[in-house]
Order: sequence, then structure tokens, then C-alpha cells
Amino acid sequence: MNTTTPSLCQIKSNHASHAWNKKKRNFLSEECEPLRGDMDEVEEKSKDIINFTAEKLSVDEVSQLVISPLCGAISLFVGTTRNNFEGKKVISLEYEAYLPMADNEVRKICSDIRQKWPVKHIAVFHRLGLVPVSEASVIIAVSSAHRAASLEAVTYAIDTLKAKVPIWKKEIYEESSSWKRNKECFWASNN
Repeated sequence: MNTTTPSLCQIKSNHASHAWNKKKRNFLSEECEPLRGDMDEVEEKSKDIINFTAEKLSVDEVSQLVISPLCGAISLFVGTTRNNFEGKKVISLEYEAYLPMADNEVRKICSDIRQKWPVKHIAVFHRLGLVPVSEASVIIAVSSAHRAASLEAVTYAIDTLKAKVPIWKKEIYEESSSWKRNKECFWASNN
């Protein structure tokens, strides 16, 4: 008997071309059992990858972290520095965070997501320090078997991050700068 496990494509090809041959069908049925075992071995532990960094963020690198053979969807949110705010020319943004609390709050967001949606991997990367125009300040990536779960999870993640995570933003204009209050944040006053 063949000691190598055929790929799923080989099984389908062999099965289609030799379906009339009972002996071949029996052989293929026997060979499918190791393949099912291999699929069980593909079960991988879910990951929450959280990073606060002064380094430039890469959409490709963050999205690669959530790839899984078990998933058919990866959803991303990428927040970038735009060049204007209320008629002022923005040169860059500057972010600061209270890291122990920020990390803890993002972990809670990941836990909440896992309670609400069947997702596999979650990555939340936030830039600290200066972020020039057009560069990413935050990247959130979520993988899931189907798109609805990852799309909803990404929306929840960015909305909740902005509301609960202690990250402060300073907008740097051509002639001045201003720390911005996040209107979505629960500790901000409604005045």
C-alpha cells in the first residue's frame, strides 16, 4: 500500500477518473482516513497578537499574522494619518499611551470578540510617537471561517479601542499643535 498520504486534490482527481473501479474506490476510502487525521492536526490554537510600537506599521505583516488554513476570511481596519483637520493642514500625529492599561484593555476587547463571534486570530497593532501623513497609526486584523464574523469583529474592535483604550493623540499642524480629545472615549466629558 502507498505509505504517503495523498493530497485532497489527488484524491478528488483519482476518485473522479477511477470512480467506476471498485478496487480504486476502496483504496481511496482507506487513504482518506489519514487525510482526516491530518485535518484534525491542522487545528491550531487561537492567537491574540497585541503590539504598541514606535516602528512603522506594515499592513502585509499584520495580516500575515492572522492567516489560518481554517479560515476563509481576513478582515482589516487600517487607520491612517490624514493631511487635514477642520481646515488645518496636518503634518503628522503623535500618539502616547499608558501601556499597562492599554494592553489590558485591548486583551479585554479580544476576549469580548471571542465571546461574540467565532474568530480564529486577532491582531491589534498601534503606533506610538510620530506618525506622518498617509502612514498607518492602527491596524486591526481578524481571521474567521466566514466573512461576517471577521467584519463585525473588526468594527467592534476599532470602536471599542477608541472608546476604552488610554491612547492620546496630538495633531501637529504647520504652525501649531493640539492634543485631541477622543469624543468616543468613555472618560471624555460631553461638554
